[in-house]
Amino acid sequence: MKRSRSPMIFIFVLGLIVILAIVLTIFFMTRPGQRAESAIEQFYLHEQQGKFSDSWELFHSQMKGKFGKGAYIQDRAHVFMNHFGVESFEFVMGDLKKLDQWTMEKGSKPLSPVYQTTVIQTYKGKYGLFRLHQDVYVAEEKGEWKILWDYHK
Repeated sequence: MKRSRSPMIFIFVLGLIVILAIVLTIFFMTRPGQRAESAIEQFYLHEQQGKFSDSWELFHSQMKGKFGKGAYIQDRAHVFMNHFGVESFEFVMGDLKKLDQWTMEKGSKPLSPVYQTTVIQTYKGKYGLFRLHQDVYVAEEKGEWKILWDYHK
């Protein structure tokens, strides 16, 4: 009596399909654009929660050179929470664009590749409803995607 091999073949093909699906999921979830977008989202989630120390940690070293951690934490809390009278905000990100090369300011080291998007923060405070539009850039540094702002005049 011969045993049919078709159940074994079916199980083998099914296993290959599952493995392929896992590999494709990992590939698309770890592609640079996705990781860059996640860094921006994480930054603004920290900002939303008033965790300015955590958001500062997501800055690129060129940004960290603009202001120290303590000054950043104090300024963000003072300006947005105290002056504007808001406790939090909502934000949306535009489409992510890949730039071949970009500089944060005149004379700074060119970065490549860089992703750019516009983030719109919506505040409701003692002066009413207002929106802050800001171009945000992300570049990879030491294997992690880090936040930059534009300082060109």
